[in-house]
Amino acid sequence: MQFTADQHLLKDLNRMAIVRHLSAQPGQSRAALAEALQLTKSTVSTLVKELIAEGWLLEREVVATGELGRRPTPLFIDPGRLVLLGAELGVDGVHAVATSLTGDVLARLRSPLDAGRDPHLALVRAAKLLVQLQARLDATRQQVIGIGFGLPGGVDESCGHLHFAPNLGWRDLPVGQLMTEHLRGSPLQAVPLFIQNEADVAALGELEFGTDGRADPLIYLSLGIGVGAGVIVEDRLLTGARGLAGEVGHMTLALDGPRCSCGRRGCAESMIGLRAMLPSADEAGGLPEVQRRLAAGQADCTQAVAQAGRYLGLLLGNLCAAYDPGRIVLGGPAVELGPPFLDHALATLQDLAGDAGEPTPAVTRSRFGADAVPVGAAALARYRLTRPLITARRLAVAA
Repeated sequence: MQFTADQHLLKDLNRMAIVRHLSAQPGQSRAALAEALQLTKSTVSTLVKELIAEGWLLEREVVATGELGRRPTPLFIDPGRLVLLGAELGVDGVHAVATSLTGDVLARLRSPLDAGRDPHLALVRAAKLLVQLQARLDATRQQVIGIGFGLPGGVDESCGHLHFAPNLGWRDLPVGQLMTEHLRGSPLQAVPLFIQNEADVAALGELEFGTDGRADPLIYLSLGIGVGAGVIVEDRLLTGARGLAGEVGHMTLALDGPRCSCGRRGCAESMIGLRAMLPSADEAGGLPEVQRRLAAGQADCTQAVAQAGRYLGLLLGNLCAAYDPGRIVLGGPAVELGPPFLDHALATLQDLAGDAGEPTPAVTRSRFGADAVPVGAAALARYRLTRPLITARRLAVAA
């Protein structure tokens, strides 16, 4: 029997609907899946059999309860056989992880690198790190099915093109094409590769692998040298017409503020980022220098961190007005500063909400910590692979 392209797509949609449903509600039986997804029991049984054979799912033995009748067999995402790789390319180097389908980190590698000086060298290093991660897996049992890549700048995901990464000094770089070339001849050359902004992938990590429930909209705010946001609305990543949605670090918070890396004045990044917390001569110290000065009780640093926190609260208030989020997740290096920074942000947000007589959304810290972007990059791969219709439409637009 031959299948048309539409039939193949429909089958793939049903297969991945099962995977996504079990990701959100593990332990469902075949009958429960058929009812929830409005599919016939025979269709679900056939698809589940395929998914188990391929490594997507596993079934567990039913615990005897003493009751009469056959017990339905619970199904779960298989955390052992299919693997996702995720990489983050930041200002201080490359950080890559291998994860299970459920987001558990199986291995991680880091490579320090002054990425801003030579983008091609940085991408070669990233490709080598991914190949090294793959080599650490059990080749007889584990298979890499997707690779995600997070970059600190605006990305057109449909073609893997980086528009501009201010803190790297990179502009108009075909990252997808270059990474494909660097992986050619390796065991990863045929593995699907997905590229997106770092805050966007971190947001997807919270969506795909999070355990706090699915708030909608969900905003992930990345706080470090740069400031960016990933926004998810109704299970869809908001990317914008050119892949530049979420560049909130370049929203203007003060018309006469300091110069930003993008060239404008008073951007959120220039008011909130780590550079704003140190005198210009000490910018290279980054987070460790800010932490050292706070621990030493230096008044100028304490005041600068508090001021950055208040501007963060203002940015959070603007995001609440724009998106009415169900939850905001804070991540990135600056979050490690803790109360001296975040308490001022939350107090400012509360004041703004109180003045308008509005409630504030839940504001939490990322559960993945320093792994938020590489784990999120792995989540990007799972997100695209398990939503074939969305991915097919993006590819059609790119073509």
